Amino acid sequence: MTDQQKAILAALLNAGITGLSFLFLKMALAVTNPVDTLAHRFTVAFIAASIPIVFGWIKLSIKPKDMLTIIPLAMLYPILFFTLQAFGLVYTTSSEAGIIQATVPIFTMIMAAFFLGESSTWLQKLSTLLSVGGVVYIFVMKGLGVSSGSGSSIGTILILLSAFSLAGYSVLARKMTKSFHYIDMTYMVALLGFLFFNGWSVIRHSTEGTLSKYFTPFASSTFIISIVFLGILSSLMTSFMTNFALSKMEASKISVFNNLSTLVTIVAGVLFLQEQLAYYHLIGAVMIIIGVIGTNFLGAKAKSQNRTPQPKSTSV
Repeated sequence: MTDQQKAILAALLNAGITGLSFLFLKMALAVTNPVDTLAHRFTVAFIAASIPIVFGWIKLSIKPKDMLTIIPLAMLYPILFFTLQAFGLVYTTSSEAGIIQATVPIFTMIMAAFFLGESSTWLQKLSTLLSVGGVVYIFVMKGLGVSSGSGSSIGTILILLSAFSLAGYSVLARKMTKSFHYIDMTYMVALLGFLFFNGWSVIRHSTEGTLSKYFTPFASSTFIISIVFLGILSSLMTSFMTNFALSKMEASKISVFNNLSTLVTIVAGVLFLQEQLAYYHLIGAVMIIIGVIGTNFLGAKAKSQNRTPQPKSTSV
């Protein structure tokens, strides 16, 4: 299997897990608030990431002095992305947020061209727009688009900034894979996410005098199941697969795979929540799939300058 095929497989698995994560997120939020969910989510992620290191199965190659270099990466995702998204959803609808988030591949393509010198053909650009258009079409056809007036400008701005942060993460991570191994990057992102969201949760509970309720959600078996999925698969593994894919392929190509998660969410809703599958879901799905294929296979081969030499593996 070539590096490109491995990157595509990782991106597909990433989209699948991300699509399913919305189901488990709903389960978790039925038990506790978003801040505590994020705190426990990244606690599980950090513990899972630390186990192979503690037992010596994996050795990190990153040096203490280099850890500060990865802080900006973790600030973009998960810290800024989830924080802006959480507050943005307070002021706008989930459908509007979905439409705005679908534009991430466009922002990534622009940023990658400017900061990384990544080039793309007109067919690739049109394919990216087609994929984005498929997601937007699905949300608009639900009748809950931005024209409904139920959102606010501050919510739109916050969600837009969260989209920028995710696009920025893809570009910065692509650049950092030239200097750091993707396992080191994944571990540091999990560590910083753990520290930030748990700090936020503890401060919140302390000011409200509810610190004793910090672990209360774990009394629910539903919460435990959902937080294990969100922590290990939806946080740790998706971060690992994203960083791995970005070490093998251009950021602009990898980013467009995120739109496939919308299809997984729709299918999961039909299978597990008995939601109806409408004709516009099928039309949007075709647009997304054709767009993803076009973005990755209609362009010329990547220039040699865009090929990323990966640091030596840290696994033993």
